[in-house]
Amino acid sequence: MNQPGRTPQEQDFPWWLVVAGLIALALAGIILVSPLYAQVFAIVSKGLWITIWVSLLAFLLASALGLLLAMMSLSEHIVLRQAARFYVEIIRGVPLLVLLFYIAFVGAPALIWLVNLAASPLQQRGWMEPLLVRDIPLIWRAVSALMLAYAAFLAEIFRAGIEAVPVGQLEAAKALGLKRYQRFRRIVAPQALRIILPPYGNDFISMVKDSSLVSVLGVVDITQMGKVYAAGSFRFFETYSIVAYVYLLLTISLSLLLRRLERRLNNSRR
Repeated sequence: MNQPGRTPQEQDFPWWLVVAGLIALALAGIILVSPLYAQVFAIVSKGLWITIWVSLLAFLLASALGLLLAMMSLSEHIVLRQAARFYVEIIRGVPLLVLLFYIAFVGAPALIWLVNLAASPLQQRGWMEPLLVRDIPLIWRAVSALMLAYAAFLAEIFRAGIEAVPVGQLEAAKALGLKRYQRFRRIVAPQALRIILPPYGNDFISMVKDSSLVSVLGVVDITQMGKVYAAGSFRFFETYSIVAYVYLLLTISLSLLLRRLERRLNNSRR
């Protein structure tokens, strides 16, 4: 029998999760009883915290920049709107891997050159040593590239969520004398949050997966640890099976947590 207020998809028993859980338990059992798989898992897991740290930091920075771009795109000033649109369209049109290489090997040297140019009077007096490209760690170049890429996508999510709030409510709040920041905090933000949360959470899960690209720069995340071990042992099947297993544990767990949070927000609205 259908329950009111719930879609058929929400009422379905999660058989997919049961099957996925059984597969996860089976693989966990294999890791426990097989010395080879246990060794691979131990090595790959060394990159787990780097993956989590890179994903969290890059996503938080991308959220801040994305919100700024969203506010710029909704500004009354055409220069701000066009600047935000230019950034979003250009960055979204560049593949993430290409952007990663560009920031790491073009953007970082250009930044060092500009800093040295600005600080040349201090360097000539011996007050400051010239900076080198290697002074910018590869992990920070990777975080910067992920931040810049995802900020463009998050900006569109934030903009759509803010624009979805009925204009009549904003006009009523303005008539009541609420200031702009008060309208945003009390009216826009609570309603936009419910709209933004599903795509926002999906982008975070995508960030966790796309963080595997930082391995091309030698950052010791999950993928890099697996790649190094597989290259030395030629155990490609075992290694990349464990790498996929670890990523699936992360992404499916995050997906379930986000669905639970979304359901709680929907229930509180009723």
